[in-house]
Amino acid sequence: MQQEFSAGGIVYQRPKTKSQRTLWLICQHSQHKGWVFPKGLIGDIVENETIEDTAVREVKEETGIVARIIRKLPKPVQYWHQFKKEKRLKTVHFYLMEAIGGDITDHDHEMMDVKWVTEEEVRNTLTYKNDKGAFEEALTLFNTM
Repeated sequence: MQQEFSAGGIVYQRPKTKSQRTLWLICQHSQHKGWVFPKGLIGDIVENETIEDTAVREVKEETGIVARIIRKLPKPVQYWHQFKKEKRLKTVHFYLMEAIGGDITDHDHEMMDVKWVTEEEVRNTLTYKNDKGAFEEALTLFNTM
C-alpha cells in the first residue's frame, strides 16, 4: 500500500465593511470536477519542504491567493484514492489560513474555477464529506479567535 502526505489551506477573507460577511475560498478541480480546498503533495516540488510551506505554496499555486497560516486543524483528513491503478491512502494536513493578497484569476491549470463564497455556500458546494468535516473544524477554530 502506497501512502501520500499532502498539505493545504482552508482560507478566509475578512469582510471589508461591517455589512459584509467572511468569505471562504473553494476551488473546482480540473480533472475530477469536484469542489475542494487547495492542497498538494508535501515535497513533490521542493525537497525537504515543511508541511506549513507546502500548504502556503499550494494555496498560492492552485488559487492565486497568498495566505498566512493561523492554526493547524487538530485532525488530518484521510481517504483512499486511485492513482495509476494503485490504491493509495492519502493524509492531508489542513491549516486555517487568512488571505493577505493575490488574485483568484491567477490560479493554475489544476483548478478550473476558484471562488470566494459564504459559509453556507461552502457547505452546499463542497463535493467530499472529508472536506466538509475539515471545514467544520476550521469554523470551530475561526469562531474561537
